Amino acid sequence: MKGSAAVEVLRVDDLDVQVRVSERRRGIRLTVERDSTVSVTVPPGTGQTELVKLVRSRRQWLYTKLAERESLSEGRPPRDYVSGEGFPYLGRSHRLMVVETGPTDVRLLRGRLEIRQNVLHDASTALITWYTRRGTSWLPSRLQPWAKRLDVTCSELRVRPLGYRWGSCSIHGDLNIHWATMQLPPDLIDYVLVHELAHLRVPDHSERFWRTVQRAMPDCDARRDRLRRIGPDLWLPEPKFAT
Repeated sequence: MKGSAAVEVLRVDDLDVQVRVSERRRGIRLTVERDSTVSVTVPPGTGQTELVKLVRSRRQWLYTKLAERESLSEGRPPRDYVSGEGFPYLGRSHRLMVVETGPTDVRLLRGRLEIRQNVLHDASTALITWYTRRGTSWLPSRLQPWAKRLDVTCSELRVRPLGYRWGSCSIHGDLNIHWATMQLPPDLIDYVLVHELAHLRVPDHSERFWRTVQRAMPDCDARRDRLRRIGPDLWLPEPKFAT
């Protein structure tokens, strides 16, 4: 492969893979981008034969990810920031109520999601901030029993925008969870947490990884299928807020 400034497109069977060389990479990183582009970042000196072999070995995972990206990027039901509009939280839909005054920009009160009128000009940001704050306080206690079951340690849990990913983790044990996850029913939030915690034991999506997930959560396949069905119906604002 060429130097780090070059980006090549490698055709592997029916997949077009964008290849980028990075001096900082020690291993090969294969990803499916938000726009369904398959990309791979490799260290200098990586041979084409090795790369083709890797892509073919991960083909089923790639097809699964491409299908998820397609479903997540489909047109979502439009939502208006007006009284009566529904926004999900922990699997239940709560009606928005525009109020003139309130202690915070957004709050959940007696089943209604109140938003102050003076923040409607940037309602998306106000709502994202609310979901993020809720996730930051709600998720840690939900995480701990699963971390104990998987025998892993989470160094830090952050709630933040992750594009069309539910979560991510680092080699240092840090977990990132998408704020939009707080719209899911609790048992599906558990699936997202277990999925990311399992990556602290197995960094890839090999058979060993899925066995690890299934040992912790025997019904993980059913939960994953529900997540794929529910995901496209959740609220995500314009792309500039979801990246």
